[in-house]
Amino acid sequence: MSLQHALSIISAFSGALPVAAVVLNYKHLDKVLRIAALFFVISAGFDLVQEITMTMGMVNNLHIIRLFLVFCLLFFAAIYYNAFFSRVLKNTVIILSAIVLLIMIINVAFVDAIKDYPALSHTVLNIVLIFFSLAYFYQLLSRQEFVHIEKQGLFWINAGVLFYFSINIFLFMLFSRIIQAGQQDYLMIQAVTNIIANLLYTVGLLCQPQPQKTT
Repeated sequence: MSLQHALSIISAFSGALPVAAVVLNYKHLDKVLRIAALFFVISAGFDLVQEITMTMGMVNNLHIIRLFLVFCLLFFAAIYYNAFFSRVLKNTVIILSAIVLLIMIINVAFVDAIKDYPALSHTVLNIVLIFFSLAYFYQLLSRQEFVHIEKQGLFWINAGVLFYFSINIFLFMLFSRIIQAGQQDYLMIQAVTNIIANLLYTVGLLCQPQPQKTT
């Protein structure tokens, strides 16, 4: 078994870590973290299905990725909409998410062939999620009262979002060229970052609830 294949399997099964955290700590999760919890359960299912289809030798499972991107957009839009205090940021989440969804629909309908990797959709999604995560960090750091941010569950989840999507943005942008050039070793970057991100998500879901203020 190659290192790339081993990391791919570990990456797929690392999605079980946030799910286990959800099972252990669900009753302590607030509204935002429960939305995140549902997403991670669905995400683990997508990872498992994708790994199974690849193992079975399915030539093209990109429809699974396209569907996952839509789920990713909708859930993170809900997470950040509820996490932001500012009405301006809440409205920004709605507007940007609607634009990205429209781009995804146009991309699959008129731009990419059904067999092509949805690089445009993935890249635009990455950019928007990076913006949301940076805006959330700014919200945390600009609050007027003293807050133990390391005890905030969403802090860790947001860190995982920023880490994963900022590192992989160029990989997703150039995914088709990487495959065509036979340089699949670059895909280990995605596997490693996914494992680390799932560890961060797990920490966030295991955090005990902290008081939230809107100042």
